[in-house]
Amino acid sequence: MRELCRAERRYIVLYASLKALHLLAIVAWIGGMFFMHFCLRPAAAEVLEPPARVRLLHATMRRFFAVVTVVIGIVVLSGAAMIGMASHEATRSGLVFNMPLDWYTMVALFVVMLFVFTHIRLVLFRRLDAAVAAQAWPSAAAAITAIRWEVLINLVIGVFIIVVVRLGGTA
Repeated sequence: MRELCRAERRYIVLYASLKALHLLAIVAWIGGMFFMHFCLRPAAAEVLEPPARVRLLHATMRRFFAVVTVVIGIVVLSGAAMIGMASHEATRSGLVFNMPLDWYTMVALFVVMLFVFTHIRLVLFRRLDAAVAAQAWPSAAAAITAIRWEVLINLVIGVFIIVVVRLGGTA
């Protein structure tokens, strides 16, 4: 087998680095949703009174949503770069680039997750912010419940993407 030239090695390292960054960003998002939904929220409900529980969840979500905003940027940029690199390599080799079906699935479901997150962040979390500021604990609890259900939707979609991509085997 011929030795890889410097440019080919750089391409492989860059693509692998982008893929690792992409995956780590997804792990942060999906893992954070899992932790919030199945660990933090139930534990807070078990040991904290409603006002303290709401304040804890509000502060945690504020930080988590800031992280997810950065993660979304990383996912979009790394994903677009990998697709662009694959397309460029196919064209350079004289082939027509046909994006695999599992990549289309991943992109389409990511867009759905992005819309759900945007709704959570710009509508439901603002509602929670206002309720916490007014110390309206029942309204805050209602906002947290709405957020919880939409987070669960995104968690299910995210896990589905991981399964489809892994089973698809091309990403």
